[in-house]
Amino acid sequence: MAKAGGHHVTLIPGDGIGPEVTQAAVEVVAAAGVNIAWDRQVAGAQAVETGKDPIPPELIRSIRRNRVALKGPLATRVGRVGFRSVNVALRKTFDLYANVRPIHNLPGVKSVFAGVDLVVVRENTEDLYAGIEHQIASGVVESVKVITAKASRRIAEFAFEYAKREKRRKVTAIHKANIMKLSDGLFLSCARRVATRYPGVVYEEMIVDNACMQLVLRPEQFDVLLLENLYGDIVSDLCAGLVGGLGVVPGANLGSRYAIFESVHGTAPDIAGKNVANPIAAVLSAALMLRHLGERAAAAKVQAAVQSVVAQRKHRTHDLGGSASTSEVTRALVRAMKA
Repeated sequence: MAKAGGHHVTLIPGDGIGPEVTQAAVEVVAAAGVNIAWDRQVAGAQAVETGKDPIPPELIRSIRRNRVALKGPLATRVGRVGFRSVNVALRKTFDLYANVRPIHNLPGVKSVFAGVDLVVVRENTEDLYAGIEHQIASGVVESVKVITAKASRRIAEFAFEYAKREKRRKVTAIHKANIMKLSDGLFLSCARRVATRYPGVVYEEMIVDNACMQLVLRPEQFDVLLLENLYGDIVSDLCAGLVGGLGVVPGANLGSRYAIFESVHGTAPDIAGKNVANPIAAVLSAALMLRHLGERAAAAKVQAAVQSVVAQRKHRTHDLGGSASTSEVTRALVRAMKA
């Protein structure tokens, strides 16, 4: 049980390197002085291996009770029949309609661009990414793209409220309405109507293929990007590449009642258990969680520690050009918190 004034949070260690990077996040949060009672739950491949469902009922109950979760990466089979994406299922179960990824440079991390500072806001519940598909006949598969006015308005309102609250200057809606005139057209019309209620925030639109090109030419022109689910999944990874990769980018899945925070990289089974995984993305995701819990000072402390440790170059994992272990990076972060 958490002490008075503490928080209860569901912890999903995840598959592959998940347990290692989430443990690093737990230790850094403790060093920040925030009292959290972690309720550890399994999901995905780890749950299946122990004879449970990919999303066990006790996990659902835990998140409903705590309303906040920190999650490691979970394995999803590619192009093969098996259990469906646990990530997608959790987002649907808890109506986590907004996926948020802040993208910015970390000092000293090698990247093509400097001064990148943008936020990807992605609709998280519908579109092709929802995985509604079936076989029509042998050799013919149909995948259904569903776009609703309700979900489109809701994510647009989230993006503009976020921009207003965080003092962001612009929201750019990314689309393919030149081809998908009804579905993406509906998404755009909803964004336009919402934009009229926020005169203090500049509103722009850009076709998704052009947006990808512009991001790798002049990323500084973007601020808050508003996207449908599938485009958002692709573009958010592209944006991570602008600042050094998925190992340094946090993620949040937010709804009106529940929130799940996660590192957005994969499970990396080839290095699992070797104590070489980069914990930065998981630690920064925990910082987003702390902000959500109202622990803004502690979140700022965690972010400052990450910047300090990465800038020193001494404690970096292999993917960032160093040779430090996961535990060495974790200890360096904890020391930076106490300095």
